[in-house]
Amino acid sequence: MAGLLLAACTAGPLFRPDTYTVRRGDTLYSIAWRYGVDWRRLARWNGIGPPYDIYPGDVLHLDGRTRSVASSTSSSSSSAPSGGASRDGGQRTARASSPAPRDRPAPMASDLDWRWPVGGKVLRGYSGSHARRGIDIAGSMGDAVRAAAPGRVVYSGSGLKGYGNLVIIKHDDRFLSAYGFNRRLRVGQGETVGAGQHIADVGLGPENRAMLYFEIRRDGEPVDPQRLLPRR
Repeated sequence: MAGLLLAACTAGPLFRPDTYTVRRGDTLYSIAWRYGVDWRRLARWNGIGPPYDIYPGDVLHLDGRTRSVASSTSSSSSSAPSGGASRDGGQRTARASSPAPRDRPAPMASDLDWRWPVGGKVLRGYSGSHARRGIDIAGSMGDAVRAAAPGRVVYSGSGLKGYGNLVIIKHDDRFLSAYGFNRRLRVGQGETVGAGQHIADVGLGPENRAMLYFEIRRDGEPVDPQRLLPRR
């Protein structure tokens, strides 16, 4: 039972609270990722417009009702927006083992030219459950983790429990990708990255095995990365 509970934690909480108070290091995208919400909806629900800055102490509503963002602290123009990258080691959480699927899933349409972030084999495939919203890809400690498509870094840090050192890249209004359990992060929030750019170094996963956890979301929903990545 304990193993199942730990497995569930790796993909975020099993419930969504009504509100969330922004902490240092959070971004709109990381909060949306944490609670399984499309970032565009989260912004709309809270009356947040471009460039989508949020500040520590802001109270975001996660219940789907549209309103203006509330703040428990004064956010002046001199305040730095939340989302600074943290380079501390992330908390690691064990995940239940399960074999990678044998059959490759059907491709998914996308205007992006996706590529594999690391060159190893798939250790654990996607199921869409809380425990397996992405895939585990084998690597060697320190191997380069590369951006799967061009985009902008919208989170770089270790604040999302169950992902270790994490990078999230926004590719367009629909697609985001995430790269977890890195040994070292090489990009910061706000940086523009090209496809194949070195963004992190492979680290140890929950089972002390060198690997990358890779996840893609479309419109806030996890999708099987192997439906978008090229066949190999």
